[in-house]
Amino acid sequence: MDELDENESKLTTKAVYDYRLVRRAVEKGDQKAYAELMHRYKESVYFTMLKMSNNKDDAEDLTIEAFGRAFKKLEQYSPNFAFSTWLFKIASNNAIDFIRRKKQMFSVSIDTRTENTEGKEHSSNIKSGTLDPEEHFIKKQKIEQVRLLVDNLKPKYKEMIELFYFHEMSHEEISKKLDLPIGTIKAQLFRARDLLYAALKNSKEKY
Repeated sequence: MDELDENESKLTTKAVYDYRLVRRAVEKGDQKAYAELMHRYKESVYFTMLKMSNNKDDAEDLTIEAFGRAFKKLEQYSPNFAFSTWLFKIASNNAIDFIRRKKQMFSVSIDTRTENTEGKEHSSNIKSGTLDPEEHFIKKQKIEQVRLLVDNLKPKYKEMIELFYFHEMSHEEISKKLDLPIGTIKAQLFRARDLLYAALKNSKEKY
């Protein structure tokens, strides 16, 4: 980050202030600097995520993920452009990936209806093939590790994972138990699995 002084003049007053916060965070591990960066942009990132996802819960999760990803690679930020530009690019790319995965899941119509040999219509739970590697990865991990990470999820996501993976309940059974529409169950389970998969990958990369 030696280039700071040379590039600072290219930034707006607001961007220069952000960059100095970045320096304090990276060079001194200043937690107040991290907190102030988040405070300055959390609301605007949230509304951008809400506009992209059209879902308040997803927007909240995506906002936290955006800052987590940005802070994890803060040393890579360059003063050639504003911190806000860099942050929103990270947030938007993450949201696009999430929305794409979500669309892929539901495009396979998890509740596809088919006819059996007697011509009677019945439902079959079909999971998107794009999620198979993630499910396989989750199931492959040690149960103790998975439970530890599940405990850190939001209560509603924690419950979904426990019922689906640990108690092996179907979407219909979970729907009846929680008195929620099956569509809501599938959407929340998808998000819970997405968050758990990301947490598992992150924990593996640390060792």
